[in-house]
Amino acid sequence: MTAAAVLIVVSLTGASCTGTDSGIGVGAAGRADVVEVVDAPATVTARAAATLTAAADGTLISLSVKPGDTVTAGQVLAVVDSPSAQQRLKEASDALNALKNAGNGGSSVKNLSAQQKKTDDAAAKAFADARTAAAGIADVTVRTTLTTQIDLAERTYQEAAASARAVIQSVQRGLASISQAMAALTQAQRAQAQSAYDLAQSTVDQLTLRAPVAGVVQLGGTSAASAPSITDLIGAATGGQAPAASVPTAGTGSGPGVDPAVPMGGRVSAGTAILTVVDVSELGLMAEVDETDVLLVQPGITARVELDAAPGASYEATVSSADVLPTTSARGGVAYRARLKLSAGKYDDGRAAPAPRPGMNAVAHLQVRSIQDAVTVPAAAVFNVGGKDVVWVVRDGKAMQQPISVGVAGQDRIQVLSGLNDGDQLVVRGTDKVKQGMEIPR
Repeated sequence: MTAAAVLIVVSLTGASCTGTDSGIGVGAAGRADVVEVVDAPATVTARAAATLTAAADGTLISLSVKPGDTVTAGQVLAVVDSPSAQQRLKEASDALNALKNAGNGGSSVKNLSAQQKKTDDAAAKAFADARTAAAGIADVTVRTTLTTQIDLAERTYQEAAASARAVIQSVQRGLASISQAMAALTQAQRAQAQSAYDLAQSTVDQLTLRAPVAGVVQLGGTSAASAPSITDLIGAATGGQAPAASVPTAGTGSGPGVDPAVPMGGRVSAGTAILTVVDVSELGLMAEVDETDVLLVQPGITARVELDAAPGASYEATVSSADVLPTTSARGGVAYRARLKLSAGKYDDGRAAPAPRPGMNAVAHLQVRSIQDAVTVPAAAVFNVGGKDVVWVVRDGKAMQQPISVGVAGQDRIQVLSGLNDGDQLVVRGTDKVKQGMEIPR
């Protein structure tokens, strides 16, 4: 039980409490409904979010949306003009066409080996450059698609290159002709050229930025260096597998008071954040549950949520999952992330509460356990001796230590599973001043 746990109690029977000048108070065990609550710091999350970045160096020539606009999936949002990307596509196309028309002219074995090495070196550089460019793309879907395409292209080339090397070795042993080796080498070169063309075409295609999800537009990446990352802002629907969005905003600056948006006609580098689309159709919470409480947090339990941004408002939420692996909490301890679906809120007077925004701070009061009509005692009456929970029971006017077994526990009252009966008298205040057999005035 942590200090963050609290208890809601609905008393069914009154419990008398008398005090003395000595600071010792006497009360009685009574029946009550008890709900155990665990408090956990939380952050409001969006259903999804994606930052769209420039696929290559260039100029922002079209921006068809404004901050706050609602867009649909697939909608064209912006266009980047990149002469360098267009030039790479033209060169790749010319090289591919030249190889398609190339014959299998004669050559020496020595020249074949040299050409093979030259082709291998060019392919290795092309694939390395492509991976470097892909790593600068923040949108996880685009980055993953491009990386997969690069991997496939490299495997295709390696297979063709291996065949070419095998044929060249056969020529060296006199088992194959030079023309056969030239054909195999040309095939490897074509595979490399096709890969270069496909990757160049993919880069050019991605200069037209389309919304990967429906949502609300925010220009740039995050609004300030101190703002939460996209990873922190999502997770309710993605299970936490959010794209890392530590995105550079080259040439635009960052920090409080600095607009992160790229202006029309502004220069951009590969990886520059142009805009972010946030799907707020379903809001959630990412809560950090202390390790001492996480075993009580199960899917389906409900919570009452309070936001720092909406004092006096209360929102309802339901736990959908809790992580198996821990993370370091904001307080430096070990915590486990729990994901909750967030519902609409209201104020005490019945007015509708405002819709939260992703990244807002909150506290989730998780109702982890409950019991109805149970024998309970004030939490202050219970103390620990030798690892066992005990109370001071008052019998015939004298205090006697009584071991008990507790169930649902909290700040105000604790359920007693065994050791006490409803109505039993016990010390409820000043337990540290009582000794075995001490007379307790009523």
